[in-house]
Amino acid sequence: MPDPLYLTVWFPSFAAPEMLPRALSILKQFPYSSTRPGVAGVIVQPVSWTEASILERRFRPGLDAEQAVAMAGDLLHTDYAYVFETYWDLWSPSEETNQWSLSPSLVRIIANGTEFDEGSYQQNGHVQIDFGLDTPFLYEDIEFTAVEEARVRANVQKLVQFTSNVEKNCGITGRVLWSESEENLAQKLIARLQKVQ
Repeated sequence: MPDPLYLTVWFPSFAAPEMLPRALSILKQFPYSSTRPGVAGVIVQPVSWTEASILERRFRPGLDAEQAVAMAGDLLHTDYAYVFETYWDLWSPSEETNQWSLSPSLVRIIANGTEFDEGSYQQNGHVQIDFGLDTPFLYEDIEFTAVEEARVRANVQKLVQFTSNVEKNCGITGRVLWSESEENLAQKLIARLQKVQ
């Protein structure tokens, strides 16, 4: 059963003037889609997720990261969350032809102000990256051949590389890659890929 997949990161501090520059540092590490590059959406969410957003803009073509962050910067508050929607290319099979191709997959990079949603950053991180479902990294319902294994390994490599780049280049103090399942994602990946060998 597919589960939502997240990367949660914390910084040494996340005061108002630091929030968007730190989010920008992560956006700069992101491997944007070749067909949908840039930031495709900016959402500013006040106080909690139960409130209506005060800004919601979509862009095609996408904005560069600096433009997107500058737009959000006009509404800077520690009790707001800032959502940057973007795409990266992942391998997936076509339902009609069963041929694999690279296609854009939505990712949300969410900067949580320290007072947003009653301090939920303690659990959800200063910045949380929402990758959507873990399906592209597991494809548990597909019998792997060498081709399918190579495609899934390429997706996993992209995830690992992005996570590693954030760790090395963004000055974070902690990170957790997790899914909503009780199972450890790394163990699920290893078990899935070992079935092929």
